[in-house]
Amino acid sequence: MLLSPDGSFSAEFEAAVDMANNVLVVEELELDGPWADPLVAASLVSSVIDRLTDNGFAVILPREAAGVAGAALLDEAGALLAGEDFGDDLRIIDTALAAPEEAAHRVQRLLAERSRSGGLTRPDPATVDGWEEHDDYDDEEGWSLTAQTRAVLRLALEDLAAAAWAEAAALGSEALTAKAAGLFASLPRVTFYQDASWRRQMARTFDDLAGDLEAGRDLVPGCTGEEMALHLAIARAEELQQDRPRLVADTVQGLAADPYDFDWEACSDLLFEDHDVLMLFDSKLDGIEDGGSEVNQALGMVNLAPRDWFSPFDPGHARDPHRGFRRD
Repeated sequence: MLLSPDGSFSAEFEAAVDMANNVLVVEELELDGPWADPLVAASLVSSVIDRLTDNGFAVILPREAAGVAGAALLDEAGALLAGEDFGDDLRIIDTALAAPEEAAHRVQRLLAERSRSGGLTRPDPATVDGWEEHDDYDDEEGWSLTAQTRAVLRLALEDLAAAAWAEAAALGSEALTAKAAGLFASLPRVTFYQDASWRRQMARTFDDLAGDLEAGRDLVPGCTGEEMALHLAIARAEELQQDRPRLVADTVQGLAADPYDFDWEACSDLLFEDHDVLMLFDSKLDGIEDGGSEVNQALGMVNLAPRDWFSPFDPGHARDPHRGFRRD
């Protein structure tokens, strides 16, 4: 099924995945006692994927019908990780796609939540395809940013805004190179040739999100640029917590503590509709920002091309186009 008689990958397999030359085959799995749980299996598989490579590749898992050791667990793990059926005996996780990455984050969240709540409970196999029903913490209606998390995120956004405005003024419309340093050099390479106007708009996204937090509004990125800004801010907030604990302590002084303060993984999971913009960092997916590309259209992606980064996802809830810029 995977290989043709001459030893090459079959046409069916190459048609099913984006990175057919990069393949990980998990043949069997042995887990005992309470660890024989699909969440544990899914977490192990996703951890192996993370450790092996940053590039997209296909993970082949056996279906329960395959009759190998641990096939039932691996089958359920594959379902949890957004794997697709491939014939009767195999399931494929294409890590070049956004869905498996998002699913892996949810698996880690659910596993951590179960551990905090007192242990592992094997879910009902009849509902494994609807496993989100077991994850109360992943329900956006029951989750919100804590006061201390909001404060540190605002600190991170203000820090990044200051850097972005300084760089925008210094760079103007100068193209960046692979050896460049700084905030704009940390963005995907497709942005390296953007002009001064684009960079000012990107700098404003940090101000806009920080303003939302200051005003007590929900933190909802309204365009691709704001999604990228928020991803950077979550990473920066985590760095501040680790590297500048005194500054963080001063920032949150007087704010109520919460068990879920500084849960940056949950922020990454729940503050976004998807993580499509992060796919722009993968050089093997160059061109995915093109709205006319087959992959872009198949995945229903929007506004990944740099020229579209500041177009609102929902024009009915767009920011005031006349709000100006910090330096105006």
